[in-house]
Amino acid sequence: MMAVKFEDKSKRRKDDAINLLILLFIASLLGVYLIATTVLIAKDGVYYIERAQKLSSDPVGIIKGHPPGYPFLIFIAHKFVTLFTDNSSVFIWIYTAQSVTLLCRLIALIVLYFIGKFLVGSKRSFWAILILIILPYPAEFGSDALRDWPHILFLAAGFLLLLWGAKQGKWWMFGIAGMAAGLGFIIRPECVQLVVYGILWLLVRLVKPKSKMSRPKLLCALFILLIGFAFPLAPYVGVAGRMIPPKLGGIFAKEHVADSHNYINTIVSLFGNITKAIGKLIEDISDNLMYFFVPALVIGIYSHFHKQSMATDIERFFVPVFIVLNVIIMILLYCSYEYIERRHCLPLVTCSIFYVPIGLQILADWLSSRFSKGRSGNKPKPQLWFFILVAVGVGICLPKLLRPLRIEKQGYMYAAKWLLENTAREDIVAVPDMRIYFYAERDGFKYESEKEAARARYFVRIVESEDEELSLGRATQEEHSLWLDKRKKKHRLVIYKVM
Repeated sequence: MMAVKFEDKSKRRKDDAINLLILLFIASLLGVYLIATTVLIAKDGVYYIERAQKLSSDPVGIIKGHPPGYPFLIFIAHKFVTLFTDNSSVFIWIYTAQSVTLLCRLIALIVLYFIGKFLVGSKRSFWAILILIILPYPAEFGSDALRDWPHILFLAAGFLLLLWGAKQGKWWMFGIAGMAAGLGFIIRPECVQLVVYGILWLLVRLVKPKSKMSRPKLLCALFILLIGFAFPLAPYVGVAGRMIPPKLGGIFAKEHVADSHNYINTIVSLFGNITKAIGKLIEDISDNLMYFFVPALVIGIYSHFHKQSMATDIERFFVPVFIVLNVIIMILLYCSYEYIERRHCLPLVTCSIFYVPIGLQILADWLSSRFSKGRSGNKPKPQLWFFILVAVGVGICLPKLLRPLRIEKQGYMYAAKWLLENTAREDIVAVPDMRIYFYAERDGFKYESEKEAARARYFVRIVESEDEELSLGRATQEEHSLWLDKRKKKHRLVIYKVM
C-alpha cells in the first residue's frame, strides 16, 4: 500500500515537472521574442531605470522617494551583467530591466501553477497557465521594464504559503508568507494584502475552531505572520521614515468634504466615480482576457463555487476575499486618481485565470452535445471541442502577442537616434515624451509649450498637419522625415534647433 502511494506521488511530481517544463519553455520563448522586438519600453520603465542608475550615488534619496524594490533588482542585475562587459550603455540597462521582469514572470508562473493545482487540480492549472502565457497584455508586461510581474511573484508566493499553511496546519508557513508580503511591499505596497488575508483567516479560526492548528498555534501563527512581515520591512521604513508611499497615502488621505448644502452632490459624485471605476475595471479585465475568455471565466467561477463539492472551505475563504479586496483597491485608485490601467488588474487576472478552463470545458460539453456526430450516430467529443476553443483563443491572441511592443511609436526611436548621432553630449533637448531623450542618452525634459521648449538646444515637435506653423521663431528645422503612427493617424515628428 505504501509502495502504491509512493509511486502515485512520484508520478504526480513527474507530471508536474513535465507540465512546468512545457509552460516555461513557451513563456521563455515568447518573453525573449518580445524583448528582442521591443521598439520602446514603457514610460514608467524609464523612471525605474533612472532610479536604478542613481542607487549607487544617492541610495537614501531613492529609498525615500518611492518603493525601491524593483530599481534595486535592476541595479543588482546590472552589476552582475557588468562582470562580463564594460559596456554600460542605455540599452544594457534596458535589456537588464526587461530580463529581470521576465525572470520574475517565469518564477511567478511556477508559483501560480501550484496555486492552480491547489484550487482546481494540476490538469486545469496547466491549461490555465498556458492561457495566461499567451494572453498578449500580461505577456507584454512580463517583457517590459515594469514592476508588475515582480510584484505578482511575491504576491503569489505569499498567497500559496497561506493556502498551504491553512490546509496543512503548519503555523511557520504564515511567517514565510509574512516575509513574502514584506519583500513584496518594497516593490508594490499592495502586497500588504497578504497580511490582511492571514489575519482574517486566523481570527476566523480562533472564533470558530475548525482547523488542524490548536488555539495556541493559531496565535503563534498570527504573531509570526506579523514578525515575518516586519522583518524585511523594518530597514526600509527606518531609512524612508514612513511606511506608506506618497501616492498610496494620497488614496487614503483624500477626503470628500461635504457641508449641508452639497452633501447630496458629493454622495452622487462618489457613487458615479465608483460606477465608472467598476466599469473601467471590467473593461480592463476583459482587455487582458481578449474578451474571448471572459464568458468562460464567468461560467467557470459560477460553476465551481456553485457546486458545494468542488470548492474547499479554504478556497471559499481566500479567493473571494482576494477578489473583493483587489476590487476595492482598484476603486480607490480610480476615485483618487481617475485612472486604472490594464496592468493594475493583473492580480485579479492571475487569480481568476484558473477558472477559465472550467468554463471552457462546460462550453465544450455544450457544443459537443449539439454538434458532434460520429459514424454510428451522435458521439459527443467534448475534449475535441475543448481543444478547438483553446485553439481559437490562441488564434485570437497571436496577432497581438507577436506584434512588437509599441511599434506604433517607431518615430520616437528615429528621433532619439538622430539626436544621439547629431548633437553634442552637453546639449539639452526638449521632447514631447521623456523616452526620446532617454534613448538619445541626453539630458532633457518634457515640455508642455513651445515657449518652454525654447530653453533647450534642440526640441522635438509632433506635427499633426502639413500647414501647422511653428510659434517659436528662433528655431531652424533640422529633420522632418520622422513619422509617428498615433491612433491610426499619421503624425510627423520634426526636430528643431534653437538659434
